[in-house]
Amino acid sequence: MKVLVGDKIVEREEAFVDIEDRGYQFGDGVYEVVRMYNGKFFTAEEHIDRLYASAAKIDLVIPYSKEVLYKSLLKLAEENGISTGNIYLQVTRGVQQPRNHIIPDEFPLEGVLTAAAREVPRNENQFVVGGTAITEEDVRWLRCDIKSISLLGNILAKNKAHQKGALEAILHRGDMVTECSASNVSIIKDGKLITHAADNLILNGITRQVILKVAEEGKIPVVERDFTVDELLTADEVFISSTTLEVTPITKINETIIGDGKRGPVTALLHRLFEEEIVAACGPLVKENIK
Repeated sequence: MKVLVGDKIVEREEAFVDIEDRGYQFGDGVYEVVRMYNGKFFTAEEHIDRLYASAAKIDLVIPYSKEVLYKSLLKLAEENGISTGNIYLQVTRGVQQPRNHIIPDEFPLEGVLTAAAREVPRNENQFVVGGTAITEEDVRWLRCDIKSISLLGNILAKNKAHQKGALEAILHRGDMVTECSASNVSIIKDGKLITHAADNLILNGITRQVILKVAEEGKIPVVERDFTVDELLTADEVFISSTTLEVTPITKINETIIGDGKRGPVTALLHRLFEEEIVAACGPLVKENIK
């Protein structure tokens, strides 16, 4: 396996992180995950734009242009022979010695880029059958619009869901649903798609953005607003979305069955429209047998 460190692609065994790197010391950095189908990027430009936007929000300078970064990621994927898979990339603020909470202003730090590429097949059975979720209080910080590598709150929620045999943890602040531990969440009620507005309390997922686009094209009404835990549990349909999850139905939350316990018609339509976007950008998808 080959990885990207700075502007060089090296063998995994040759890569290392400096012990004084602020990403290691403080979780001071930003990241993205880009999806590939048929060896072609899907929405890579949008992910890269968001990476730079996240970096700007924390005054982190990425030492490469977007064009150079794109070409480096494409080369990394090609070197690893990725067909359907994920490219994970992160940029930390850089190495600071000695360790100090204060970002130095007397000399600039050079951001450190690393990336890895892995083959990750589509879980088509999950897209149809769906999964279950738990609800969990959202105790994270208030800048969830920044795709920060500091993910401890997300990790604890996701692991609690895993311990309970659930696919995801749906987060809420008091009675207001925000997003999930590693995805966005939307509900369908009376034919309308309802999802939290893209503010500082959620990450505006790239997949979420594509879904809202195809929903409009498919004449599905979209409402971006706060919704409550009670609205979540009494929704006609619930689905989560992310780079790898695409549009995945949630059929049970805690002990409550959503709808009839199966993927609903609007969720199914949204996923079909989403797949059409993939095909348009990356070519035909090879379908697996659904159990």
